Amino acid sequence: MSATYSITDLARQFGVTTRTIRHYEEQGLLSPRRDGTSRIFSNRDRVRLKLALRGKRLGFSLNEIRELFELYDLAKDEKKQLEEFLAKLEKRRALLEQQREDIEVMLNEISFFAGQCRRLLVGSRDDKTEKVA
Repeated sequence: MSATYSITDLARQFGVTTRTIRHYEEQGLLSPRRDGTSRIFSNRDRVRLKLALRGKRLGFSLNEIRELFELYDLAKDEKKQLEEFLAKLEKRRALLEQQREDIEVMLNEISFFAGQCRRLLVGSRDDKTEKVA
């Protein structure tokens, strides 16, 4: 018999809440069997949860993760799934690189304006010192 897991087991193992796991189930990413009101997760569910969490860390939406799972479930070979995953990774990389460039521009602008503010503050202190003297 293959290993099974309770929702609490998986939550502890992956450091997520049981609510997160139930949400992933509602989104169709996991499909535990039921024993009364208890959810019993298979090793397949465990692997899918691990992949879903990894996908979230990479910035994929749950919808994108579901699409990859569906592709995997339907694929006769891994080639199509790997090509699709690679395309999604490249798209994600391009987005993150653009965000990095945007952040760099914003940081430069912040530095510029902070420098202007400091110069104005120093100038206003000098003016007050001259008036007092």
